[in-house]
Amino acid sequence: MIVIPAVDLRNGLCVRLHQGRSERETVFSDDPVSVALQWKKLGAERLHVVDLDGAFAGEPKQSALVTKIVAAVAPVPVEVGGGLRDLRAVESAFEAGARWAVVGTRAALDPAFLRDVCRRHPERIIVAVDARGSRVAVKGWTEVVDDTVAEVGARARDAGAAALLYTDVSRDGTEIGPNVEDTDALARRVEMPILASGGVGRVEDLRRLAAIPGVVGAVVGRALYSGAIDLRHLLGDPSISGHPPTDHLLGDPSISGHPPTDPGSRPPLQ
Repeated sequence: MIVIPAVDLRNGLCVRLHQGRSERETVFSDDPVSVALQWKKLGAERLHVVDLDGAFAGEPKQSALVTKIVAAVAPVPVEVGGGLRDLRAVESAFEAGARWAVVGTRAALDPAFLRDVCRRHPERIIVAVDARGSRVAVKGWTEVVDDTVAEVGARARDAGAAALLYTDVSRDGTEIGPNVEDTDALARRVEMPILASGGVGRVEDLRRLAAIPGVVGAVVGRALYSGAIDLRHLLGDPSISGHPPTDHLLGDPSISGHPPTDPGSRPPLQ
C-alpha cells in the first residue's frame, strides 16, 4: 500500500478542512508548491491534489496552481480532483499534467457520464465516493444523494474506473482513525482497487488499512502536516509498503508493479 499526501487548495493556500466543512479550515501554508515539493523530497510516490474552490463552485478554480504543482513534483504522478463535473473539466486536469482525474459528484449523479469518461480515459479516472453513513455526499460534501456507497462503487467498477477513493466524511481531517470496517466491507463488495481516506492519525491506522485486501493506497492529510505521521519512516515499514499488491489493479505500475494493459492509454512514468 502506498501513502499519498494530500495537498488541498483554497484561495491559493494549502489548507485542511474538518469533516469537509468550509468554515472549519486550518491553513498550513501560503505556498502549496513548496509543500508539494517537501512531500516529494520525503519520498512520496504520488500526490493527491484537490481544488477545494472548484469542489464548492462546481468547476475548476485553481488550474494554474495545479499546473505549477504537477510540474514542480515531476516525475511523481499526481491525482487531481475538485469540480471535475464535465468532460472538459476532466480534460483540463489532464492538460495540467495530472496522471489521474478524480471525479466524484458527477460520477454519483450521472451513470452515463461515468461510463463515458472512463471509456474516453481508460485507467485514468478515479471515482471518489464520499460517505455520510452509507450514503454518498456530493457538491463539495454539502448534499447527500439516495445512492449508497456500494451502489456507486459497483457502477464505477463496471464502468472501468482505475480505482475507488473512499472517504468517511465524518472522520476527514479529524485524526480519530479511519473507518476500517466500512472500508473493508466496500473493498469486498466492489472488488476493485481502493484508496482509503479520512481520519488517519497514526501509523497503526495505516497498518490496519494495508491489511485489507484491495486497499492499494491511503490518502493522508492532517496527520502528515501535524507531524503525527512521518512520511520518511513509512517507506521502510513492511507492514505498510510491503503489503503484496492485489492482482486486479487495472495495469497501474505505480500501484501494482504490473505493466499497463494498454501502454498507449496514458503517459509513461518518467
